[in-house]
This record gives sequence, C-alpha cells and structure tokens, in this order.
Amino acid sequence: MDTLIKLPFIYDFDSALIRLSNDPVNAVNIQGRFVRIPMAEGNIVTVRGIGTKEEPLFQLEGMLNDLQINTVKTIFHFDQSLDDVQKHFQQTDLAPIFNKYEGMPLVRSFSLYGRLMKGIIHQQLNKAFANTLTMRFVEIYGQQVEGVWTYPSPEVVAQLQVAELRNMQFSERKAEYVIGLSKAIAEGGLNLEELRQLDEEEIVRILTNYRGIGPWTAQNFLLFGLGKPNLFPVADVGLQNALKKLWGMDRKPTKLEITERFSDWSPYMSYAALYLWKSIE
Repeated sequence: MDTLIKLPFIYDFDSALIRLSNDPVNAVNIQGRFVRIPMAEGNIVTVRGIGTKEEPLFQLEGMLNDLQINTVKTIFHFDQSLDDVQKHFQQTDLAPIFNKYEGMPLVRSFSLYGRLMKGIIHQQLNKAFANTLTMRFVEIYGQQVEGVWTYPSPEVVAQLQVAELRNMQFSERKAEYVIGLSKAIAEGGLNLEELRQLDEEEIVRILTNYRGIGPWTAQNFLLFGLGKPNLFPVADVGLQNALKKLWGMDRKPTKLEITERFSDWSPYMSYAALYLWKSIE
C-alpha cells in the first residue's frame, strides 16, 4: 500500500534525514532522500522525499494499512503544521536560527524501547564509541529485516547475563541497567505505550525510578521518543554552548539566565532545543 502526502507548510526533509543519519541503526539514504523504517507489525516502510522544502511531497511505500500511515505522519510531524512554531519564534531572541533553519521538524524515534536503550548506552561515552556499542548490541541481539536493523525485544535482553554485555565492552553498571530495565518492560511493570497518556512530570517520575535513567535520559525520551513539544534540557552542555554563541557571551550562560527565557520560548521549547543543537552541528 503506497500513498502520497503533500504538506501545506515549509518542511525541511533533508535536515531531518541528516539528523536521523547520525544514528547508525537508522536506514537512511541522504542522496536518494529516503529512510526505511521498521514497523511494530514487522514490515518495513519507506518514506521518500520527492518534493522540495517549500513544496513538500512524500511517497510512503510498503504500508499495511491506514493506521501505519497515521503512525508515520506522527513520527515525522506531517500531521501538524510547523508554521505556528516559526511564527512564534519570530518574536524571540532565537529568530536568527529559526530563519536560518526554517522548517526543521522534530522527528520522533522509531522505537520507544530503542530510544531508552540508546539513551542508557550513550551515557558518559563519546559519540563514536557510543554508536559502535549501540550497533554491536543491535547486530548481536536484534534482527535485520530487508536490510534494516531493529532493536532486540525487551524479552530477549531480559534473558541476558551481565557477562555477555561486559564482553561487548559494556560497563558492569550499564549492563545491569539495560537488563534490569528490559526485565521491567518484559514483565509488564513498565508499559512504554501507556506513558503517552501521562503528563511530563509523571513520566519523568516513573522513569527515574529505574536504575540507569536519570533526568537527562528521561528528558531525552520525552523529547525524541514521545515528541513532547515543550521541553528544554537546561543541563545539556551543547545547548549551553549554542546559547553562548548566539548570545555572544564569553562564558556559558547560567541556568537562571536560560530559564528566564522559558516564558518567551514556551510552548515550543523542544524546538528551541532542536534548533540550537542544529546551530552548532
């Protein structure tokens, strides 16, 4: 089942593909302008850009039903105009970067479980080694369907021993975190889909009860897993450096200096974070 989707607003699909390509698990073809996505039902769908930034047009290939089409629309922010976000920031100090990167969407992760696993694996590691470790984890315990890698299921990871992950260069604690969280999900103690219905504070409270999930990992999950629109990880060093550059400061801004702008950026603080990260890539 294939379908065409035309968007009535500016949408920078190429910038979305570049961001997605930073994760080696994602099957992205930048030159061909498409990404292949493993769906929960087991099939692989392709999202292909065939329009322009100003006149976005997409071909969705391999869908099983309308429900999958709606899922893809939600993942890629096809279902909500970016115009309101763009207009909002014209009245703020972030206008220069929103004009430079206009139409950049907040694309959600393809797997909620995968987002949490990635968040834990990447903690306190440089990006290159974190990506290497993530791919080892996926290639050994996950599956490859039509050339696209999928994260292993929580049930598979829950049965692992710490020593198995230690042999892959996981630290002992990180191995315990990954296995422990997977057990909670596999046994039904933590239902990631049900989190979609809760408010942000409640989600953070629930997630941070599990070993290995601190505020940064929880906020990362809210932002890129659930696509919450009004989050800003104040402690993120990259965001601090981006604001230092934008504001022309000789030091990183303080937490107070950043939070004082929240009333101006709300209710789209997640986009503020996204565009600030883009500004220093």
